[in-house]
Parts: sequence; C-alpha cells; structure tokens
Amino acid sequence: MPLEFILNVVIREIDVFVVEFLIVLVCILIGARIGGIGLGVMGGVGLAILSFVFGMQPTSPPIDVMLMIMAVVAAAASMQAAGGLDFLIKIASNILRKNPRHITFIAPIVTYFFTMMAGTGHVAYSVLPVIAEVSRRSGIRPERPMGMAVIASQFAIVASPIAAAVVALVAFLEPQGITLADVLLVTIPSTMLGLASACVIVNKLGKELKDDPEYQRRLQDPAYREEMEKEVKVEDLVIQPEAKKAVSLFLFGSLIVVVMGAFPFLRPSFDGHPMGMAHTIEIVMLSVAALIILICKPDGYAITQGSVFHAGMRAIVAIFGIAWLGDTFIAGHGEMVKEAVSGLVEVAPWTFAFALFGLSVMVNSQGATTAVLVPVAITLGLPPTVIIATFVAVNGYFFIPNYGPIIASIDFDRTGTTKIGKYIFNHSFMMPGLLSMVFSIIFGLIFAGIVL
Repeated sequence: MPLEFILNVVIREIDVFVVEFLIVLVCILIGARIGGIGLGVMGGVGLAILSFVFGMQPTSPPIDVMLMIMAVVAAAASMQAAGGLDFLIKIASNILRKNPRHITFIAPIVTYFFTMMAGTGHVAYSVLPVIAEVSRRSGIRPERPMGMAVIASQFAIVASPIAAAVVALVAFLEPQGITLADVLLVTIPSTMLGLASACVIVNKLGKELKDDPEYQRRLQDPAYREEMEKEVKVEDLVIQPEAKKAVSLFLFGSLIVVVMGAFPFLRPSFDGHPMGMAHTIEIVMLSVAALIILICKPDGYAITQGSVFHAGMRAIVAIFGIAWLGDTFIAGHGEMVKEAVSGLVEVAPWTFAFALFGLSVMVNSQGATTAVLVPVAITLGLPPTVIIATFVAVNGYFFIPNYGPIIASIDFDRTGTTKIGKYIFNHSFMMPGLLSMVFSIIFGLIFAGIVL
C-alpha cells in the first residue's frame, strides 16, 4: 500500500507538471504569435491560471532587470532622437560602398557593431537596403551578405554591454563573482570568430548571381531592369548638428559601464561591498540620457516615438510577463526539475545550449530567454563557464523566419536570392545561423575555459 500510494502521488505530480507546462508553452506560443507586447501580457494570463486555478504562489517579478533595461533604452532613444543612429548609418554605408568585393565579410561586421553599440538588432534595418544594392551592383549574390548581416545583428546582442540579455545575465551571475568584463571577454571573441568562420563557408553557398535562374528571369522584364538602375540614396540622410555629440556621450556611458563592471573597486562601497552592477548601470545610463537631452537638446516627443524606445519597451513588457511566468513555474516544481535535468547537465553541460535555443525560437526575445532559463541553470548548479559559453544560443530567432530584419531583408533583395523556401525552414538564414551558432559555441567553450 505505501508503494502504491507513493506511485500515485508521483504520477499525479507529473500530470500536474505536464498540464502546467503546457499552459506555459501555449501562453508563450500565443504571445509570440500576437507580437508586440503580446508575449508579456500572455505571461500575465499564464500567471493568472497558475496562481488562481492551480494555487501556485507567484515569485517576485524581475524588477532589477527591467529597470536596467529602461535606463539603457532611455539613453539609446535619446541618442536616436538627437540623430546619432542616422550618423552611424551614414558611416556604415560609406564603408560598404568602398569595399564591395568583400561585402559578405564586411556587412556582418557593420551590423555587428551597430547592434553592439545600440543594444538591439533592429538597427540593422537601416543598412540592409545598402547591403542588397552594393552586392547586386558588384555581382555578389545578395543572399550571402544579407544572411550573414542579419545573423550578425542578432549574435552581437550577447556582446553588447547594454543589451537586455547581457544586463540580465550579469545580474544573475554577479553573486557568483562574475563581472560584465568576464562575460564580454568570452562573448565578443567567440561570436566574432564564429561569425567569421561561418562567412568563409556562406561565401561559397548558392549559385553566383550571374548564374542564378530567378535573377536572370527577372532581368528579362524591362520594368525590372529600369527599377534596378535606381540607387539607394542613403546619402540623402540629413545628419543633425548634435548627432556626433550624442553618439560620443552614449559610447562614453557604455565605456564607463564596461570599466566599472571590470573593476568593481571603482564603484562606491556600502557595508564592505561594491555597489551592484544593476544600480551602476541604471545610474550611469540615466545620467547619459540626461546629458544627451541637456547638451544635444533632441525633441522630447521624438525620444519616445523612435524605434529604439518602442523596441525597448516591448522587451521590458515581455520580460515582465514571460520571465515572471517562467520563474513562477520553475519555482513551483524546483525539486522535480532539478532532479530531472541535473543528471543530463552533469553528463553533458553543453546541452544547456539546446534549452536556450529552443526557448528563444518560441519567445523571440534574448532578454526573456535569459531571464527564464539562466536562474534555472544556476539552481541546477551549472557552472558559470558553461552558461556564458553557451549564452549565444539565446539567438534562435532565425530558425523560424518571422523576425523583422529577416522579412525586411527578403523585401530589400530585389534579385530574389534571399528568400523563404518552399518548406519554410529551408530559408536563406538557416545555414548562416546554424553555422554561426555552432562555431560560436565551440569558441565560447574555449574562451570560457581560458578567461574564467
């Protein structure tokens, strides 16, 4: 009887776990499908079901992570309103036009550093038309640089000191003695080498543009040929007088964050401990936003209307709802999850990358993926070296081709080489993404072993 009772309890617990897990999964899928703030608000729906129906006690929402992102977004949005992003776009366009034959390698470098400085991959939108036009005029298959540029704009998130995902990761790992510098010393070289390795292979994929049947078919249309003669006029961008100052102030603030993260003794101490990086980032980036507003005098209304502000606010709502939901679910089944996963993690810790990749595909948010799974990894006792080495796996956006820059790049490439295939998953970004991911994780494990 005792054995039968125990078995019934275990089976019942597993059944409840499965039902609650399906609720979490459905909320994530519906939220991702809605888009915008859908992910965050559907997290609230999931929390309502878990707490009111299943009696699960909610955990505390990730307030520090959300406040850090808000501070960074305030600074980046102020820079954009002062013309800073337009200034950076013009620089990038000039670089691409001067080196057309090597565009498959240069285009991802440009989008990588754009994302690294802005903290969001959506800044790639502005240079995608230039990449498509320059590659076509140079006889380079646009699919190659376009695919790598979009992937690089995603992967650079884990190398950006102001990105929501990096801010969240540092906040979670700081109690274990991990600093922002530790993270960046692994993610920057590993992603750069991973992307470079992928570029070597991608540069040989597909037929040359002159041999591509779809492009040749389009060239038979006189109207199409006439349209192709039109040049993308990025030079028409009007750079505001204060744009350079805004960029300089923003980069200066980012540098301060990196330096203070690398050298904790530079931060004020309280009760014998240096001020946490959460408060440091919040104070520095809010101050940078204030300096940009006071010195560069951007339109206050434009600050909250720019793409950076909108993207940042969506990330905050997403993290608020979905991270809170995931944390509550994991906390409610902490022991069960730990026992089920710890064995696999101990035997093959790198499999944590699959969890990061899978959730990022569903939620389309590196920040939300980090906020949900990194605390789980810490609870399971996964070493920081493995968490940081596999961190790049939060960039699973490319797997399902519904990410904004992916759709935009398909539209911008008027040769037809950048496309979504007949079977959905055989699209132009799959090989660049998978190759970059594998190479970056391999290099990440190497650098993590050296640095940490």
